[in-house]
Amino acid sequence: MTPHHSPDWFDRMYNNRALVPDFANHLQQWTRDSQAVRDSQPCLTDLRYGSGPSENLDIFTAANSAHGAPVHPRQRTATPVLVFLHGGYWRALDKSDHSFVAPSLTQQGITVVVPNYALCPAVTIPEIVMQMVKALAWVWRHIDTWGGDASRIHVAGHSAGGHLAAMMLACDWRAYAPDLPPDLVKSVLSVSGLYELDSLRRSPMLQEALRLDDEQVFKASPAWLPAPERGVLHAVVGGMESEAFLAHNQLIQNAWGRERVPTAQVLPGLHHFSMMKAFATPGHALNQQLLALCQTHL
Repeated sequence: MTPHHSPDWFDRMYNNRALVPDFANHLQQWTRDSQAVRDSQPCLTDLRYGSGPSENLDIFTAANSAHGAPVHPRQRTATPVLVFLHGGYWRALDKSDHSFVAPSLTQQGITVVVPNYALCPAVTIPEIVMQMVKALAWVWRHIDTWGGDASRIHVAGHSAGGHLAAMMLACDWRAYAPDLPPDLVKSVLSVSGLYELDSLRRSPMLQEALRLDDEQVFKASPAWLPAPERGVLHAVVGGMESEAFLAHNQLIQNAWGRERVPTAQVLPGLHHFSMMKAFATPGHALNQQLLALCQTHL
């Protein structure tokens, strides 16, 4: 991913919709499945974590693992928390398109939180990062109300959400607010994540909406930031994804080292959109990896 490639090359690398001709079917399925989840599973929608645009989130409460039935938070042991950050190149999609990630986790006793954020070009990527910092701080302060354990917060994200998840592991939480613990995020699973923004701004398709400048690229490229002092990030990408996405997946391990990024895995036979089906499907290796991460006491 050198700047010597042509603009067309960068567009080819980052245009996942062109690489997956039936992408619309996947997005439509996400929307249908997400609506079905909200209709059938206990959840709280559109809770405000801030007063800014799109600063709201959904909470899917954990089920009683013994009986598979919802239990009032005060009647159960506090559960691990998974905060899922959606993708869409920071310019598209919504939390309501991603409720489908919750059932495989809530059925295993994990509380799931899916926050929204404002979209480019109305905001910048660094502003979105700070919205997610605000959301995670809110979760730490309030998730016990819904049965979650604030000392066991994990983050996962897809594509642009994988970038945001990595930024949450790199966050200096005490600098943001002195009441927050330095290890607020215990671990991250980044699916098809993006870890440097310089190559993205070389794609004409993306720059029109993202409007990245030098300062934003420097501030919001996880691979260019110091490795976090604590926590782990597991990076995973589909084997059918573009050369650029495969390079990003390895980049974060090279940049932060194996202590912080113990795995940079390529899953054969999966593309950018089918990765999310694997993520949400009970029994799939990616879903099993996610469960193991959430259930680990760090």
